Parts: sequence; C-alpha cells; structure tokens
Amino acid sequence: MSRARALWQYGEPVNAVIYYAPEVRAVTDDLGLKGGWMSYFGCRAAPLGAANTSVVAALFHVFHPGMVARAIPDVWNYATPAALIEARLVAMDSALRRVLGDDVVSSPSVARAAELAAAAVAGCDMAGRPLGAANQRLDEPVPPHLRLWQALTTVREHRGDGHVHRLVDAGIAPTEALVLQAATGRSPEDGLRANRGWSDGEWSAAAAALAGRGLVDERMEITPKGSELRHVIEDDTDRLAAPIVAGLRDDEADELIGLLRPLAQAVMASNLVPVHNNMGVPWPPAPG
Repeated sequence: MSRARALWQYGEPVNAVIYYAPEVRAVTDDLGLKGGWMSYFGCRAAPLGAANTSVVAALFHVFHPGMVARAIPDVWNYATPAALIEARLVAMDSALRRVLGDDVVSSPSVARAAELAAAAVAGCDMAGRPLGAANQRLDEPVPPHLRLWQALTTVREHRGDGHVHRLVDAGIAPTEALVLQAATGRSPEDGLRANRGWSDGEWSAAAAALAGRGLVDERMEITPKGSELRHVIEDDTDRLAAPIVAGLRDDEADELIGLLRPLAQAVMASNLVPVHNNMGVPWPPAPG
C-alpha cells in the first residue's frame, strides 16, 4: 500500500464522520436547510463558495445532476458558504468528542497528527484539484481535532479530484463508475443507484455500455478486463495523490498513518460509518 493510499484509507473514516453524524444534520436544520441531502451538498460544497448546480455536479462526479439541483443552488438561500463552513466545524467538534472521547480528542497524539496532516496539506500543490484547493485555502481551526479533521478533508478531496480525472481519462462516465463498483460485489447496487439519484433506465444504459466494452458480463459481474482497468485506475489515483505526502519526510508520513490508525479503528468500532463507506472502500483496508 502506498503512503498516499494508506493516509487516505486511515484518514477517510475520521473525515467521513461528517456524512453520518446526527450532529451535522442538527446544525444545518437550525440554519433552515431542508433535509439530509441539502445538508450534505451544502456542507461539502461550501469551501467552493456559492457554486452552481453544474459546477457541483461536475466536481462531485457520481451524482445525477437532477439530484444535485434539488439542493444546489437553493441551499445558499438558507445559509452562506461561510456559515456552513462554521456549522460543520461546530458539528464535528461535538461528533468527534462523542465518537472518540474527550481524552482522545485532547491527547498529544491527536495534536501531533494534526500538526503532520496540516503540514502535508500546506505543502501540497493543488494544481488541477479544485475541491482540494478549496479546502486547502480555508483558515485552519485552532483545536487540534478540528485542525486534523479539516486537513483530512483536504486529503480526501485532493485524492477524489485525481480519481475523477482518471475516470474521465479512462472514458468511465459517472453512472458507469457506480455500475462498475457494484459489479465487484463490494457495494450494493440499490444503494449506489438510489443514493446517487440515477434511474433504472440510466443504470441499465450504463451497464450495457460497460458490457459492450467487455468490462462486465451478462450477470453484471466484473470481468477480468474490468478488474484490470479498476486496478489501473486505483494505482494511477495513488500516483496522482502522491503530492499530498510530498511535504512530509517518509518517517513523518509513516508516523501520521500510525497516529490515524487507532482513530480510524475507533470510528469504525462505533458503527457510525458503514463498513463500505461513502467512497466504497471496505474496512479494514487490505494489507500491503
């Protein structure tokens, strides 16, 4: 496992708390946002500023534009991007204290992880990484656990930007990326389709396109050719994510990964984040 992938996989559960913690929905409800998906799109898109539907749909990639349009740009009528950036920090303060415990949140290990993660983010070239750059430019929170969370959010979005670049380069459309993921058996088809807003017809069309390329078979299971392509895309995503650890020495990157591992394990043990999380990564990460 490359350092870039390990940093992401052990940082991802900590970052993903924002997508599942009830504290987030509570603070966005207080701002007047309507429902969980408006909360999701608003909080995640806020670092971009008051972005429009097309921009958010393009950058988030796998969501149906119509699903995005039900939240964006209407969300900005309820709360400004700055208000949502502040709200997500308020929510994450409560959520991380609940999930990890006050002793862990205030521990020297979290402070050290925050220092290293923030250094990695600050030293990263974000050229061609719009979501990564939008999060990188935010002011760093003072509390170490929030500083760590925000840095891990930037790590996640930087990698996601690179992954989208690689999918586009491989000619894998948004719906096709989800169908290919479902074909591996690692994530349920119904959840991927419904939670990203695609219709049965759109899903079937994507499946037919992949079958025509020999990437899935008639049972909608991934073929050896499809598996090979997925591995190439993931390896290339690792390569494109390498700049996120370039600002750290190898021993510092290894130290950060080691500090994140127990935090990730604690999050996953809480059952807050699904075993197959929002990026479709099974837990625990494969060794290597």
